[in-house]
Amino acid sequence: MGKTTGFMEFDRKDEGYAPVKERIKNYKEFTNPLKEAELKNQGARCMDCGIPFCHSGCPLGNLIPDFNDAVYQGKWEKATRILHSTNNFPEFTGRLCPAPCEEACVLGINEDPVSIENIEKNIVETAFKNGWITPEPPLKRTEKTVAVIGSGPAGLAAAQQLNRAGHTVTVFERDEKVGGLLRYGIPDFKMEKNVIDRRLEVMEKEGIQFKTGVHVGVDVSTEELKNEFDAIVLCGGATVRRNLPIPGSDLKGVVQAMDFLPQNNRKVDGIPFKGEDLSAKGKKVIVIGGGDTGSDCIGTSIRHGATSVVNFEIMPKGTPDRPEGQPWPFWPMRLRTSTSHKEGAERVFSISTKRFVGDDNGNLKGLVTTEVVWETAPGKRPVLKEVEGTEKEWECDLALLALGFTGSETTIADQLGLEMDPRTNINASPANYKTNVPGVFAAGDQRRGQSLIVWAISEGRQAAHHVDTYLMGQSNLPLKGEGDLPRV
Repeated sequence: MGKTTGFMEFDRKDEGYAPVKERIKNYKEFTNPLKEAELKNQGARCMDCGIPFCHSGCPLGNLIPDFNDAVYQGKWEKATRILHSTNNFPEFTGRLCPAPCEEACVLGINEDPVSIENIEKNIVETAFKNGWITPEPPLKRTEKTVAVIGSGPAGLAAAQQLNRAGHTVTVFERDEKVGGLLRYGIPDFKMEKNVIDRRLEVMEKEGIQFKTGVHVGVDVSTEELKNEFDAIVLCGGATVRRNLPIPGSDLKGVVQAMDFLPQNNRKVDGIPFKGEDLSAKGKKVIVIGGGDTGSDCIGTSIRHGATSVVNFEIMPKGTPDRPEGQPWPFWPMRLRTSTSHKEGAERVFSISTKRFVGDDNGNLKGLVTTEVVWETAPGKRPVLKEVEGTEKEWECDLALLALGFTGSETTIADQLGLEMDPRTNINASPANYKTNVPGVFAAGDQRRGQSLIVWAISEGRQAAHHVDTYLMGQSNLPLKGEGDLPRV
C-alpha cells in the first residue's frame, strides 16, 4: 500500500501549531494543516507490510492501509468511503483518539509510524469541504422503535447504525445539547463544537430524533420507555467521578475536573450555567491527575489566566521510548506530552497529595504532598509507599481533581433491575451486549468502564448489530472487521 519505497523516502511530518502566546488567547482549534502534497507523502509512507497490525491496534478495525493508499493516489472521495465504512465519526477520532493504531504500525518498530490519525482527520475534513457527506436515510422503515439513552460517541454510533437498519430511533440526552462528554468534557481548543453540530445535522436529516433536557429515570421513567419502545440501548457513560478522600477535600477551591470543564464549555457556547463561577483567573492552580482530563484542565486554566499551573502525577515519569515488557505492537505506557503541557505547566511525577490546607474562612490556600515509590515483587501487584522526609507544602488557590471515573450512575439500572459489576458498570455480555432484562442493551463506558472515544464508537456499532438481530432475527449491520456498506 502507498508507495513501495515511500517509507524510505519521506519522514513523518505532523501538523504544526499556532504559537503558544497566540493560541491561549481563545478557545479555537490551533492546528496548521499540512498541504495536500505533504499529506499524499504521508500516505505514501504506509508500507506493504503483509500483515497490517494497525488493524488490530484500532478498536474499530479501520481499513487503514486502504485509505492511506487512496490518499497517496489522490483519491480523496474513495478514501472517504473506505474510512466511513468502519467509523461513523472520523472527525471525532481524528482529533481526540490517542491513536493506538500508530503504536501498532509495523513501520513504528524502528521508525516513526505512519501519521494515521492526521490522515484520517484530513480525509473527513476534505469530505465535508467537498459536500461528500450528505444525509442518507434508509430506503424503508421497519415498524420497530429504539430508545438510545445518552448522546456521547457510543450512543450516536448506535443510533446511526440502527437508523441505517430502518428502525425509528430516538436519542435521549439529559443536558441542553447533544454530544455528552464530546460537548461538555472536551475543551473547544481540542474540538470546536461546530464539528459535532454539522454531523448532528446530517443525522437529523437521516431521521434520527433527539430529545434533549430529558433525564431518563427522573423526567421520564424507564417503565414508560419499555412500554413505548421495542428496545433500549443504554449509553450513558461512566460518569461517577473518583474522589480524593483526604483531609480538607471539602474546602472551597477543591473542584472536580468534570465540574470545571463542562462549566467552561458552557461559557464558551454562551449556555447559562448553575453554581459558582469556577474561574482559574489569577489563581495558583494545581491539577491532580496526569491523564487527558488533567491535560484539558491545564489548557483551560492557562486560558483563564491562572498565575501558575502545576500538574501532579502519582505514577513515575515515563520514558520517551517503549518500556521493557511492553513490546510492539502493544500499547506502551510511555511519557506523553500534550499541547497543553507545553503551554506553561510544571509537571511533577511520583507525588501524592496527603491533605488540603484551608484558611479560617474555609477557602483552600495550599496542600501537602509526599514523594512516593512503587515497589514491585514477582507475582504481586505494585505497592505504593511514601518516601520518608519528603513532605512539602504548596501554595494553591484552586485544586482540580482529574482522577478519572469509578463507574456509571445507578438510577436507570435500579429502576430496570439490571445486574451490575463490582465497579457499577452495567453487566452486559461482550458477545451480544444484552443485559439481564430482555430488550435492554448497554454499550460504551456504561458497559466497559472508562475508556477511549474509539472504543465507545466501536461498542455503539457492535451493540447496534445485536439490537437489530434481536428485533429482526438477523442483521446486515457489520461487526468489527467487516466494514459497512459504503456510505458517505
